[in-house]
Amino acid sequence: MEKQRHTPSRLRVLILGATALCAFILLGINALDRRTRNGSEPTNAAPAAEPAYYTTAHAQQTQRAEASGTAQQDITSSRRNAIVRAVEQVEPAVVSITVTQIIQTRLFPSIFDDPFLRHFFPEFRRNYQRKVYGIGSGFIINEDGYILTNEHVIENAQEIMVTLTSGKQVKAKVVGADSRLDVALLRIDEENLPYAVLGDSDDLIIGEWAIAIGNPFGFVLDKSKPTVTIGVISAFHRDFESRLQERIYKDMIQTDAAINQGNSGGPLVNSNGEVIGINTFIFTGSQYSEGSIGIGFAIPINKAKKVTDELLRYGRIRDFWTGISIQNVDWLIAQSLDLESTDGAIISQIDSGSPGEEAGLQVGDIIKQVNGEKVENTDDVIRAFAEGQVGDVYTLAIQRKGRELEMKLELKEVSP
Repeated sequence: MEKQRHTPSRLRVLILGATALCAFILLGINALDRRTRNGSEPTNAAPAAEPAYYTTAHAQQTQRAEASGTAQQDITSSRRNAIVRAVEQVEPAVVSITVTQIIQTRLFPSIFDDPFLRHFFPEFRRNYQRKVYGIGSGFIINEDGYILTNEHVIENAQEIMVTLTSGKQVKAKVVGADSRLDVALLRIDEENLPYAVLGDSDDLIIGEWAIAIGNPFGFVLDKSKPTVTIGVISAFHRDFESRLQERIYKDMIQTDAAINQGNSGGPLVNSNGEVIGINTFIFTGSQYSEGSIGIGFAIPINKAKKVTDELLRYGRIRDFWTGISIQNVDWLIAQSLDLESTDGAIISQIDSGSPGEEAGLQVGDIIKQVNGEKVENTDDVIRAFAEGQVGDVYTLAIQRKGRELEMKLELKEVSP
């Protein structure tokens, strides 16, 4: 009787165990079949679970790639845009310039410059020399080591050191400079150098990309590689005058690309990787703020080309002359000549055999325009000729006894 009660219980246990084993085997076969269909080989280690956000992003990326086939290539290509390519072309040619100047200073102010004090305390008048260091930027324009920069960067320099993007430092010498245009040409004794391609500053579009490359604040950042900032061409034909330094800036290029201390002399580049200007100065917010506020100016590269050609050919900037003297038109002159206004500059003298005489100008002619720009007084004429070079031809619109005439005046070199 005892044996009959336990037999059915054992049988049920055996049946349930066999059923569970079969189910486990079937689940394993199904899993193996699914992995085989997906192209995967069974492994002993289970793959690590990926975070949900990564799996979702990966799935989305896979769907985009399957849809286009070139999505990732497009993203990579979009990063290497025209700005990046332009920087890669010009950056190796940008250099940092460090200058050493010797200036004379007096230990005591001029209030001590008194005869009595000078007699008993001669040291009050003694001048002392001290070194002053300046910084700036420049760019190599050919493989022979010629470098363009601003004249104010190397003005009165006793020593000029150029640092290449490789970190190598080389002494530079001044080939020549034009202080009026604020352009200087240097040279270093190196060969096979990377150089920048010079573009055409007469072919600019307001709103096109502008890239400023240079070394702001010198080596404060402790790197020889230049800094890159971008903006647009904000305007051109901006005119300024610096009477203190006797420099005249005409037809300047305005940009909002950030330009700071140490950027002077560096290149302003277009999206084609061509230099279109030399970064020169900025407007700041106030006398207490010296940083960029997005108003910077560059010398058009076409002007720098003319200076470079003149220096390479003649070793100097040749002086020119016109042979004419001018004065303002006051009300007495206007009334005597029956003029409607005092606008213009009247020719008061012409030298014999001068370019002015050869152009057909006469005493009493009133210059109303120079190269299409209106003349209100003698300062306008002086500014118009300030950028002239030997060989340039100027177009003068003059008024002579009620008639409007146009004359061509060629600038000629001053005789030695």
